[in-house]
Amino acid sequence: MSREDNGAGSVILAFVLGAITGAAVALLTAPASGEETRRKIGEKARDSADQARKMADQGRDLWSRQRDTFTNAIERGRDAYNQARGAQPSGAPGGEDM
Repeated sequence: MSREDNGAGSVILAFVLGAITGAAVALLTAPASGEETRRKIGEKARDSADQARKMADQGRDLWSRQRDTFTNAIERGRDAYNQARGAQPSGAPGGEDM
């Protein structure tokens, strides 16, 4: 099995960090008063933090679903193996024949 280091999470994180950096540069180079610029940066920081939290929640949900899928696949494989050997499935009453 090969391991892919450039997963979707890395791409999304890079995109978000790039967007935040671009927004900060745009705010700092735009002609505005210091107070207004600080207010805008604060708003963007709060928005970015909210967006990061949402993305983290989505990542946790995806991880949980994938883990459940993987666990189910292992269980089905174990049951198929046991049936092929002539044993009862692990979820059946009576346990294994041994």
